[in-house]
Amino acid sequence: MTDTPPQPAETAVDPVCGMTVDLQAGKPSAEHDGTTYHFCSNGCREKFTADPERYLNGAPEPAPPGTLYTCPMHPEVVQEGPGACPICGMALEPMGIPAEDAPNEELIDFTRRLWVAAPLALVVAAIEMSGHLFGLDLLPFLSPPAKQWLLFALATPVVLWCGWPFFVRGMQSLRTGHLNMFTLIGLGTGAAYLYSVVGTFAPSLFPESMRDAHGLVPVYFEAAAVIVALVLLGQVLELRAREKTGGAIRALLDLAPKTALRVRDGGETETVPLAEVQVGDVLRVRPGDQVPIDGTVIDGRSQVDESMLTGEPVPVAKTANDTVTGGTLNGTGSFDMRVDRTGAETTLSQVVHMVAEAQRSRAPIQRLADAVAGYFVPAVIAVAVVAFVVWLLVGPAPPLAYALVAAVSVLIIACPCALGLATPISIMVATGRGAQAGVLIRNAAALERLAKVDTLVVDKTGTLTEGKPTLTDVEAANGYTKTKVLGFAAALEAGSEHPLAAAILKGAEDRSVKVEKARDFEAVTGKGVVGRVGGTIGGHAVRLGNAQLMDDHRINILSVEDTVTRLRKEGKTVVYLAVDNRLAGILAVTDPIRESAKETVAALHGLGLRLVMATGDNVTTARSVADQLGVDEVHAGLTPGEKLELVEELEKSGAVVAMAGDGINDAPALAKADVGIAMGTGADVAVESADMTLLKSDLRGVVRGVKLARATMANIKQNLFFAFFYNAIGVPLAAGVVYPVAGIMLSPMIAAAAMSLSSVSVVGNALRLRRVEL
Repeated sequence: MTDTPPQPAETAVDPVCGMTVDLQAGKPSAEHDGTTYHFCSNGCREKFTADPERYLNGAPEPAPPGTLYTCPMHPEVVQEGPGACPICGMALEPMGIPAEDAPNEELIDFTRRLWVAAPLALVVAAIEMSGHLFGLDLLPFLSPPAKQWLLFALATPVVLWCGWPFFVRGMQSLRTGHLNMFTLIGLGTGAAYLYSVVGTFAPSLFPESMRDAHGLVPVYFEAAAVIVALVLLGQVLELRAREKTGGAIRALLDLAPKTALRVRDGGETETVPLAEVQVGDVLRVRPGDQVPIDGTVIDGRSQVDESMLTGEPVPVAKTANDTVTGGTLNGTGSFDMRVDRTGAETTLSQVVHMVAEAQRSRAPIQRLADAVAGYFVPAVIAVAVVAFVVWLLVGPAPPLAYALVAAVSVLIIACPCALGLATPISIMVATGRGAQAGVLIRNAAALERLAKVDTLVVDKTGTLTEGKPTLTDVEAANGYTKTKVLGFAAALEAGSEHPLAAAILKGAEDRSVKVEKARDFEAVTGKGVVGRVGGTIGGHAVRLGNAQLMDDHRINILSVEDTVTRLRKEGKTVVYLAVDNRLAGILAVTDPIRESAKETVAALHGLGLRLVMATGDNVTTARSVADQLGVDEVHAGLTPGEKLELVEELEKSGAVVAMAGDGINDAPALAKADVGIAMGTGADVAVESADMTLLKSDLRGVVRGVKLARATMANIKQNLFFAFFYNAIGVPLAAGVVYPVAGIMLSPMIAAAAMSLSSVSVVGNALRLRRVEL
């Protein structure tokens, strides 16, 4: 016999995150000390290669969120797997991006218990209340003691099995000292049930005045059973409603198709799971298909509907070299695309992750609810004790029965859950609604600040304008020709990354101007570029830039100032060209104003915002754009540091400032502003510095963001008012303050119904944000 050679392993463990990696799925790998390590994503690979020993000598980082659960009211509570919050007792929810659409175990369990509790509680209530309310005896063949035993038999499974989770969480709250809704439910229901059990089996323990003609003590089995059933109903309705708050994340996740059409080397296509697609693969997108993943069009053309990510309904034309985003919808054309990003690095995954993180953040306004909730439950218990004592001492006969009803009603009607849910449930719905409109909110605090913004500082290029400048004019001076001027300028700009460079190079290409290679190229920050151009010995010293660059080298530009002034008044940006320390000509570039800019500025004014333009461009050009759009204030010729200073000055004057921009030069001001707003197509550093990101580089997203923020804060205030008002009215009523006047006591069953409805009402009000018009 020969030994069977060992088979190669099919999976490996990612040393960074601990996930299992399929070795046949083409995942990234890295060599270290002669060993090959495999990773679930490029992100994990980069972490490992930066510091291998950290991951080889220590425990791997935790698996991606989805196995971790947290409380919507107390995000500091995090644990693996589902459970109940040790502070408020509420069901924990998955953090971050759920790994899969798993069922809600708590909802399933509570629904099962409700199906048992509801019919039993209904029967108990019918037997007990028919005689009190209508004088009917539904069970005339049973003796009064037998009826009490029947009520005990029917109510006991409702209280002890259906209501068991409430008692467990109530006991946990007493052990931890975090008194909550379940403390009150457990005390109230437990008191009514135990009183009734003792009254049924040992009526002789009660005074003669409390017993009827049959020697029986009035019992409250129907109250205990109905309370449990109503609380279960409230919990089921609330859990179902809370599930809807994550609808935006699930809708975003569903945007990505499960498969893709991969093009093989020979041109044939094959359908493969999206998880098998790798960077560099070529995919075919047919008419009506969803774009499977982020990439670049390499062949074909089409119109792509990006509204599900950007909120913009107009399809965008896509041709070769244009980028496409996973989850968007292709129109009637067909194209092939090269995959640029996969997994957690795709735009859709990053959007979902940001939304999930924002949903778990806390707004400053929540501190008010937290402060009140900390004193609320002890205060309610104190009120219940006082009510019990007062009714026992001065209440009508039988005083113990009235005292018990008042105390149980107070305990049951108070609902700290409604108070605690008021803020986080609105934040969860709002951040999801924002993502559907192309507005990503980094955290709840940013959303609250955005609602208070009264001043918006905007960059010009790429924000109010298209950000795609084009060359419009070339003027020669001192004997040079326009062709020579454009040739020299294009030679220098070939080494520049400035937006104007692309316009000048495209202009030279369109005019078939020969572009020579520049030497000794140097970019002069904030002024222009310099270098040497030409084939003669040493070449020509060429300078291209603004008036300050010319002034630094004592180059006379007075001869073209009239032309420069005219061009700037037309909204064009002008640059000077000097050759061998003599002015050779000027070039004018225009950046078209966005079609939507004027209506957007009007909409922002309609929201009461003051608009301030902060740009590095010339003041005349900036003023021309501002006048066309109706911008309130213009600050031109600013460096990144001066933009930062402008934001600081506005904030010192008492303004609440939002800054919108898309470039690296905007990052300091974005970070300093009360709310930084980054255009999604802008520089990564701008997006990282911002509190809010617009998936499309269009100020209409700011309008949506402000409307959403204001609607959210109004919704939170409505929830807080309702919760405060409800408890301020409900607790005194339950304590019996109207009995001396109206002769009415609030039934514990009515108190339970009101308590359950209060939480459901808060969640229902928050869900209205899903339909807010943006």
